[in-house]
Order: sequence, then structure tokens, then C-alpha cells
Amino acid sequence: MALVQQVKDGDFLGATLDLSHPFEATGWTASSGAHCQLIMRGVLQVTPPNLKGREKDIVISSGIHGDETSPIELVQRLAEGILLGRLIPAHRLLLIIGHPEAINVHTRYIKENMNRLFKGHNEERNIDCIVANQLQKAVSHFYAGSRSENKDRWHFDMHSAIRDSKHYTFAVSPFTVKPTRSNRMFSLLSRAGIEAVLMSNTPSPTFSWHSAEYYAAQALTLELGKVAKFGDNDLSPLEPFYDALLTLVTEPELSLEWYSDKLKIYKVTRTLIKHSEEFCFTFPDDLANFTFFEQGKLLGSDEGVEYFSLSGGEAVVFPNSRVALGQRACLLVRQADVDFGEQVTLRQ
Repeated sequence: MALVQQVKDGDFLGATLDLSHPFEATGWTASSGAHCQLIMRGVLQVTPPNLKGREKDIVISSGIHGDETSPIELVQRLAEGILLGRLIPAHRLLLIIGHPEAINVHTRYIKENMNRLFKGHNEERNIDCIVANQLQKAVSHFYAGSRSENKDRWHFDMHSAIRDSKHYTFAVSPFTVKPTRSNRMFSLLSRAGIEAVLMSNTPSPTFSWHSAEYYAAQALTLELGKVAKFGDNDLSPLEPFYDALLTLVTEPELSLEWYSDKLKIYKVTRTLIKHSEEFCFTFPDDLANFTFFEQGKLLGSDEGVEYFSLSGGEAVVFPNSRVALGQRACLLVRQADVDFGEQVTLRQ
């Protein structure tokens, strides 16, 4: 019961990372009346005291990459408030600290990038695959347990960038044909101080894509600052985002306040895939996200194929020439305008 008591006392993070204590699934009621349930190590489900059938079902995840610690600290802060009765959620929540083994050794993953393992069930060839399978099952169980009349599902998967960025905070909206880009979500982002949103145009088996594709959730991958060790994070630039997160969690409805001048929108023009070990960039892997290249600049090559920036120029996001063969080496993007309807769409 040591792990459970530690969580009840508000230390969700400490209990998650202490692998010496065996996990025990259990549930209890916090002093606020919210029902808390440990689903698996690092996964806490919270149900509001009084369900009215109009609640959102919100997944807030962190630690999918073990060295991205500031989002983990935000989840701990949110969980502590709920566990100690200081915050009363208005919606069903699934709070996730995703990969304790990787977090404990401050590494991105153990054997395989877990944020490429959410297309469905994985062969359990390593701990990353095992945890990804468990998280998919937890999300499925959570959404299936909804009593909401309108199935208003959300998922914010929080990360930190491994390199500098022209935008300190930005979001990636995964591609799906389902209506997962609501004006409510974009309004919240503009109030949260998020500087940019990247609109993906192809599927990618990330955790946020999984919730968007399979459950039509309003889902985002959120890049919040830069990778650092516990104790080295300056969370003050993320206060506007955390305040918006509290609004999402504690307010029954979200107001529509669209600040288009504060939120830059990018569309993906191309995805460069690494096809061979000859793949290389003309710039270093630690190039800042959203660095812009004028038209005609040589960006890289792969087995004799050269990649030049297209007409109008392109910016580079997530460059990594060391990815496995067949994986994304970078995204090429360009700023775009959107139409702010019920769903936010790229302007043609």
C-alpha cells in the first residue's frame, strides 16, 4: 500500500517513479468528492463528484519521452491539486506519466521511440512496446467508460523539444479525417500563450494521433519549451498554458476567444523520410525548429536524391538524420491562414 498512500498524499510523480514498490490498482474518494483510481503505474483516472452527462473526457499525458520533464512536472502539479482536494475537476480526467523506466534514467526511450508505437497493438519486443500497449488499453478503457451524451473527447500529449525553437511553445495537430480541430481547442491555445500550431497532413502513429484517429478526440502534441533534467526547468514561461489547462479541467464550458494575431498557423508542405544510411542534411541536427530556408536552398540528400526548398521557401521542424530507416527525418512547413469555423481549416 506504500505506493497508493504516496499517491493519496499528492506525490503522484514520486510514486510512479519508485519502481521498488509493487503496483496495486485501487480507487478512493478525495476530500473534494472526486473519485480517484490508479489504473496502472503512472495512470490516474479522476471522476468529478457530480456527473451531469455533459462532461468532457480529457486525457492529459506526459513522459512519453522520458527526458522531457517540464510536462511531467505540470501533470504532477495538476494531480497534487486534485488529490489534496484543492482542485475540483468538472470533467473526467486521465492523467498520465507515461514511461517511468525511461524517466528514471533521463533518456528519450529505452529501445524504441515510444511515440511511434501508437498505431495499434505492438509485438512486445521491448519495454517501450509493452508500455505503449498498456497506454493504448488505458485510453480505450477511459473513453469507453464515458457517460457523456455528446462524447466530447480531448487529449493533450505534452512534450518538450530536444533543440531550440523559433517558437518556445507550439502544438502539432495530427491528421485525421475526423473533426478534431474544433474552434474551442484553437481558442484555448490562443489564450494559453501557445505560439504556433502545425497542421499535419499525413497520419503519424503518435499518442495524440491515436486518440484523434480512433476516438475523434480534440488531440494535440504540445511542445513546451526544451528538454531539461528535473530541478532545471523554468516553468514560469508555461504559466499561461497551465492556467488554460486549469480552465479546461475545471470550467464546464469553454468560451470562444480567438486571438489570431497571437497564434501562428503552419501547414506541412513535405515530410522527408530517411530511406538509406546515406541520408544527410546540409545543416546540423540541432538546428532550431522553424528555421526558414529561402527558395532553392539545398536541404539534404539521400541516395543521390537532393532536396531543395520549394517556391516561397520552407521552414524545418524536428530535423533528425539519425532516425531509423523508414522514419521521418524532418517536416518542412510554411506559414498559412485558416478559417475559424466550427472546425478550424486551412484556407485554400
